[in-house]
Amino acid sequence: EKRSNSNTKNVNYPNKESKLSHSNKSTTTMTPPPSTTLITCDNYINNKYKPPSSNTYLPVHNPSTSTQIGKVALSTQQDVSDILSSAKAAYPHWSQTLTMKSRVAILLKFHSLVVKHADELADLIVSENGKNKTEALADVAKGNETVEYACSLPQLAMGRTLKVSRGVHCQDRRDALGIVASIVPFNFPFMVPMWTVPMALVMGNCAVLKPSEKVPLTMNRVCELFALAGLPPGVFSVVNGSVEVVNALIDAEDVRAVTFVGSSPVAEIVSTRCRDLNKRVTALGGAKNHLVALEDCDVESASSDVVVSYAGCAGQRCMAASVLLLVGEQKALLDKVVEKASQIPPGVGAGCMGPVIDEASYDKIMGYIAQSEQSEGVKLLLDGRGNAAYQSQKESNGGGHWIGPTIIHHSNPKDAAMTEEVFGPVLSVYNVSSWEEAIQIENSNPFGNAACVYTTNGGSADWFINKFKSAMLGINIGIPVPREPFSFGGLYGTKSKFGDMDITGDGGMEFFTNRVKVTTKWPTLASESHVKVASSATATTSLDHANFAGSM
Repeated sequence: EKRSNSNTKNVNYPNKESKLSHSNKSTTTMTPPPSTTLITCDNYINNKYKPPSSNTYLPVHNPSTSTQIGKVALSTQQDVSDILSSAKAAYPHWSQTLTMKSRVAILLKFHSLVVKHADELADLIVSENGKNKTEALADVAKGNETVEYACSLPQLAMGRTLKVSRGVHCQDRRDALGIVASIVPFNFPFMVPMWTVPMALVMGNCAVLKPSEKVPLTMNRVCELFALAGLPPGVFSVVNGSVEVVNALIDAEDVRAVTFVGSSPVAEIVSTRCRDLNKRVTALGGAKNHLVALEDCDVESASSDVVVSYAGCAGQRCMAASVLLLVGEQKALLDKVVEKASQIPPGVGAGCMGPVIDEASYDKIMGYIAQSEQSEGVKLLLDGRGNAAYQSQKESNGGGHWIGPTIIHHSNPKDAAMTEEVFGPVLSVYNVSSWEEAIQIENSNPFGNAACVYTTNGGSADWFINKFKSAMLGINIGIPVPREPFSFGGLYGTKSKFGDMDITGDGGMEFFTNRVKVTTKWPTLASESHVKVASSATATTSLDHANFAGSM
């Protein structure tokens, strides 16, 4: 049975664990029956759950069934102020009393707890997000990989020191910013929060998380794991809600930096609002990722990779393939892609494709398919709208937002589905006559997240890799996510990225700290004051003209 949080439930259990719950596991295409007990997701402040001052909640639904599985606090500016006050009180001890290694020790315990409870967290992800169980476990594992990286920061974040002139030394160090806020989307309930929170904490910051109101259950449970690991009260907080909470976090003077992952229009708004306040921000937006298949590509492996890239996680990820550009006809490859995509069953078991997150997403995806159908020369090679298996899944579940894999063959590269972010299991296919045409199409799109080329020739791959206009590139890998220690982020100057730096790796380490530089010169010892330069010639050659310390 699922737990329901009491109003001020204390979860600071340093020496013992609370009894854990496990929802039904699905290894077939069947969707687990919903729990009869709703999970209440209150705010998390000082290692306690606290109801919002508004006493208002939004329902949380299972996208597989449309049934309500929980409710999430709809917070106000007052709730944000209360949480920031607790974080401000916790900051001096966390940042200045504890060493970085002491902070890492807590994160190592947290890492082990995540491993221990990965199955439980994955079940929560399945229930609130709709991923299949394998994808949910990967969500947890990839998130925990960034925790591992954060635990290595004592070896990576060391400052530098150098004797820059006679008697003068320079050194730098990384100081925490203070309180930082992370605003995260629905598509990876565990992984995306872990992109920022562990690194921010290890570097000495206090972190406030604003989860998506569509998927608050997973991080609601993670709060308890942080407490079990020994994280002090106030160091990590969660404030639930919608736009009022986001604006309050951005505008708060005590919040020194903001990270955001979501759609491009909102990312730009968040970035602009932070910039107006001279506040550090990284805001990652949407994507329109292009795959280019050359005629020498391996049909079997390329077709499998294309299908996984565009249909995995129901296409609800910023690294998903969206456009497949075929150089030449390549009928064998296209037929294989259609064949494999048509065989994906609906459900939340391994190898299945789950639903999209909600009715608004469903309607948006259906709209793009319908619009494409009206365009001249378009062929629907695979139409997910009329997929009998997915319709049957919806009927047997009594609801849910089910739509099957869809493949659209375009004759016009300017069709809406070819140029705009669909964010669903829809692949647009277009035949190009040359490499140059493929690059022109990829370069002309306003996004700059990811791109990939399929080929068995290294020279051909190199040609494309040096001409793509995206920040994360793949060769025979349709989801080219850079794993730690490499950083994640789109290309500056595109709709995929606004603000400063990347969000993980060394970009994240830089983002969550200030570099403080110290230049030092000590008085010469009396015993050395009699030392003189031997000759004027020696003095001329050894004089440091760039050293202006103590002279005019």
